[in-house]
Amino acid sequence: MSKTDSPPVLVTGATGRIGRAVIDQLLDAGVPVRALTRRPEAAATLPTNVEVFTGDLTAPDSLDPALKGAGAVLLVWTAPPQTAAEVVARLAAHVRRVVFLSSPHQTPHPFFQQPNPMADLHAGIERLIAATGLESTIIRPGMLASNSLAWWAPAIRAGEAVRWPYGAAQTAPVDDRDVAAVAAQTLHQDGYTGDYVLTGPESLTQAAQVGLIGDALGRRIAFEEMTPDEFRNLSQGTAPNSVIEMLLAAWSAAVGQPAYVTTAVRDILGTAPRTFRQWAADHGSAFTKDS
Repeated sequence: MSKTDSPPVLVTGATGRIGRAVIDQLLDAGVPVRALTRRPEAAATLPTNVEVFTGDLTAPDSLDPALKGAGAVLLVWTAPPQTAAEVVARLAAHVRRVVFLSSPHQTPHPFFQQPNPMADLHAGIERLIAATGLESTIIRPGMLASNSLAWWAPAIRAGEAVRWPYGAAQTAPVDDRDVAAVAAQTLHQDGYTGDYVLTGPESLTQAAQVGLIGDALGRRIAFEEMTPDEFRNLSQGTAPNSVIEMLLAAWSAAVGQPAYVTTAVRDILGTAPRTFRQWAADHGSAFTKDS
């Protein structure tokens, strides 16, 4: 059976950063793709050869048309947990394989062991998937390189210093494109049932990451240490308090020890994961005034 004759892959979270990149990867591999979106107008940016379905994880029966005849699903959970059991049951009734975009909450490194409501949600969904007997792959990206767009780009575009807590905290940012490539490969190729923590190739302090963005822009960007309380005050209303506290605790725990680094991206793709320097060079325009 050629890939174009194989059952389509359904991508949830299709217009998000990871989901959208997974769609491109699957299309490049010649795999038929379905996209699930809550708002039909949001699908206007998707390629015309993607079959678009309107559905919502909070209304499990709305997924049935998209699931009928599909072979695999990328599950990106973007809803409250109440409907998770019913959604997973529907996946099990229709498809052979699910790839779940989770988090590294089982990883022993202290950075990933702070109280985290999202990790609790992910763990619950993983238990539901395991109980179905579905062929499953759990993908666990660590810190995403693209987080720096939300965190640091506004100050950098304004020509200001980056003020941030725990500049000495070390992480191993993973490129969204590598996460998407791994997800796509595990969706349409056999042999990847299991659990994969995805990281970038090197441990870098947050201050060093800002420095690499400066290198990509050809200028020095000053980094100034912010206290945790300053971060709390400035973050009011931008994220739930539980998320803000989780980040502060994780960064605090990551000071003074190397980040957790895996070879999973290379093991699956056969190529080295992109470095943060490469990510910064490829996204330099997002940090300039004209972006």
